[in-house]
Amino acid sequence: MDTKRLEMLKQIAQAMAAQFGNNCEVVIHDLTAKDPEKSIVYIVNGHVTGRRLGDGPSTVVMEQILRAPENPKDHLGYLTRTPDGKILKSSTVYIRDSRGRVNAILSINYDISSLLMIESAIGGLVHTSEEDLRGKEERITVLNVSDLLDDLIEQSVTLVGKPVALMNKEDKVRAIQFLSQHGAFLITKSGDKVAKYFGISKYTLYSYIDLKQEEKKP
Repeated sequence: MDTKRLEMLKQIAQAMAAQFGNNCEVVIHDLTAKDPEKSIVYIVNGHVTGRRLGDGPSTVVMEQILRAPENPKDHLGYLTRTPDGKILKSSTVYIRDSRGRVNAILSINYDISSLLMIESAIGGLVHTSEEDLRGKEERITVLNVSDLLDDLIEQSVTLVGKPVALMNKEDKVRAIQFLSQHGAFLITKSGDKVAKYFGISKYTLYSYIDLKQEEKKP
């Protein structure tokens, strides 16, 4: 990402943070960075998620780095949860270069935890019947790379529907392919951890990925 574009995004990030206060984190991710685990090139109010300059991406950013769709759409106003339990209202804006290619992401994470508590308290006073005050379903996104891998492994096991001890080869191939599709192997040393978790060698791990890819070819 060129210097002028980065400086412009920094200016926008500072303005947003100043407008909405200390609960508003604004992050700039450089998708052209060599190391995808260090995509954050600028961050304001990093205390919201506990991240700093040079830290890694969220699930949304990781999927963009992996899949790199030609025309991704901005993802606005969705809910995320930090590892320490904060509820955030988040937006992801894709920044394009002069050729229309996405080379950066502007992320906004606003901590609404206190607002939800106030909403719940007021709701208890004004509602006259037992209603579900939770309303919207939360989209939980892990906001650091270490927890991201653990979360993806857990999701892969849930997808298969049985513990690792009961999985056959087909089950493990399915789980590992899920991990591959969701960017797990972009994380440093993830292959070692995944192989150990599923009780297979690294050679077998990558052969399972290749096997699945071969099956998809016409």
